[in-house]
Amino acid sequence: MLFVAFLVLVGGVVAAGAYYGRCRGAGGGQDPLLFTVTPGMSGEQVVERLHDLGVIRCGGFVGRILLRGTGKADQILAGDYRLTTNMTFDDAITVLTTPPKPVPTVRVTIPEGYRLTQIAERVHDALGIPADRFLATAMRHDWSLPPYLPAGHGTEGFLFPKTYDFVESATTADDVVQRMLDQFDDESKALPWKNAQELGVTPFEVVIIASMIEREARVAGDRSKIAAVIYHRLAAGMTLGIDATLLYDDPTPDGQLSASDLRSNSPYNTRVNPGLPPTPIASPGLPSLRAALEPADVPYHYYVLCGADGHHRFSVDYDVFLHDKAVCLG
Repeated sequence: MLFVAFLVLVGGVVAAGAYYGRCRGAGGGQDPLLFTVTPGMSGEQVVERLHDLGVIRCGGFVGRILLRGTGKADQILAGDYRLTTNMTFDDAITVLTTPPKPVPTVRVTIPEGYRLTQIAERVHDALGIPADRFLATAMRHDWSLPPYLPAGHGTEGFLFPKTYDFVESATTADDVVQRMLDQFDDESKALPWKNAQELGVTPFEVVIIASMIEREARVAGDRSKIAAVIYHRLAAGMTLGIDATLLYDDPTPDGQLSASDLRSNSPYNTRVNPGLPPTPIASPGLPSLRAALEPADVPYHYYVLCGADGHHRFSVDYDVFLHDKAVCLG
């Protein structure tokens, strides 16, 4: 019996050694990829990510043991690295513990209130990605960002306005869209989304409302008041009458609305169609998103742009609105 137990033990040791050896090795095709180690990332987290991406064969307990065996668990450096799939464990760790050469990046700034068409032009100018290719990617209906963006709508309104650094000549349209969606997710987490249910809207509709606020508001103090007007008009069954939505779908995009434009049957014509437009009309920033979730406690149903500084006059009564309009717009 002792001899049998000894043979089992030896067999187990041999099998374990073979498995560890396989985990240190590599095999198969090598596809290049860019791997980022973020500041504060632990060695164990790096190994798990390498395994998930197919760079190394093993993660989990075995991966941690192999990492400790290299003696370099605390020497992994934050930065961007060019790796491949199917690397040996030691080769991958050697790369990640060698100071990386700077990866050339391009800075892209997306202002608040930009539409997909404008973002596409900005991305083309900075990264050389054809605008039509970027638009086709961003408008695909398979993108989603629960609970804010359900699949089937494209990404209008959800490419977060911010300044980004992208890797030069190695960034695809999909990379840009995913990065901006991730940024929306990160930035919006602190907002009071629980208010959406109390306001009678979905998170997706909150972004639609925020996008209208972004296009309408010229001064910060008007945002929450414009939000209140939108909610009051929705509750009263009134059309919103926000021309920014029709300009979004203007068949002659010259920034002007003709009489025929105002009568068009576009789903974005909120002069004739009740309710919200079908999608956001621009990318709102955090202040407009917050205003859509925290409208001012005011009774207004109307507003009109008034004054060189871009402020609006607000009113409850339609006759007062007509008076304000005559004064402000001449």
